[in-house]
Amino acid sequence: MIELEGVPELIDPVMVAAFEGWNDAGDAASTAVAHLDREWKGEVFAALDAEDYYDFQVNRPTVFMEAGVRKITWPTTRLSVVRVGGDKPRDLVLVRGIEPSMRWRSFCNELLAFAHELGVELVVILGALLGDTPHTRPVPISGTTSDADLAQRMDLEETKYEGPTGIVGVLQEACTHAGVPAVSLWAAVPHYVSQPPNPKATLALLNRLEDLIDVRIPLGELPEDARAWQVGVDQLAAEDSEVAEYVQTLEEARDTAELPEASGEAIAREFERYLRRRDVNGPPGPTPGGHATEGGAEGPTYRKDTPGPGPGPAGKPRPPKPPRPDADAGAEDEDEDSSED
Repeated sequence: MIELEGVPELIDPVMVAAFEGWNDAGDAASTAVAHLDREWKGEVFAALDAEDYYDFQVNRPTVFMEAGVRKITWPTTRLSVVRVGGDKPRDLVLVRGIEPSMRWRSFCNELLAFAHELGVELVVILGALLGDTPHTRPVPISGTTSDADLAQRMDLEETKYEGPTGIVGVLQEACTHAGVPAVSLWAAVPHYVSQPPNPKATLALLNRLEDLIDVRIPLGELPEDARAWQVGVDQLAAEDSEVAEYVQTLEEARDTAELPEASGEAIAREFERYLRRRDVNGPPGPTPGGHATEGGAEGPTYRKDTPGPGPGPAGKPRPPKPPRPDADAGAEDEDEDSSED
């Protein structure tokens, strides 16, 4: 039985979830939910029992000192609630945790029980995958759902993905069976620079979330962090002719694939977002293992301690040289069947 003591009656609540691990390339998705929690000062009201869902040899607890006393933080999934003010206030239920090691169906059922008790109207699950996308272009965000009506109403893709999935795909499917509208938003992270953080991908996820649930999200220093990240990767790429050539190949493939989408409607949508943002603001820890990739298979994560050809900004290693792509590499549209469901 779930008891929600101290949680007020919520206004048009939306559940936003992200999980560290295979679904979270560059920590982009979990960082997005952490940003929402920090900016709106979320209050934790529940945590799932770590014993039920985590293998502590895979996700180890951490020890810390508080007032001279040793304490342990256990890996788990926590739920917090934030209220978004403005002309049309609404509440967000934030779910942030680690992809569970076991009992995924029970894990999803417990989250859905919270959603039911809180009257959640929509579940949005954030994820990030490794893809053949250049860091110099806008981050591709694919929005998918299993609900045909929701896909039409929110201009989303009906998921057609087949292959390995993570907790994002399992939770979305559980929502579908439970009759809860659910959407997955996926950011494509360049596979040749996949180590966290990736503020540019986090920013892209938050911008798409804004459009989806019609709230204005305070971005803080994220835009500046995203610009600094791109400058740093630009410098690393410029130091290696093979990496620079590979990035240019990805740019050409991306530009060719997206040329038909550079419509007046897309440009108008971006301009509207700029105007809304101006009206609101006025004038101017990485998880080991692989990540979801465009094809669904597990891909490598280049960690900070990975030997590389030389140091980069802030002591980070240069991204390893990627294999030379085929002529058609990277030309797939990330918004089609290449993302997780």
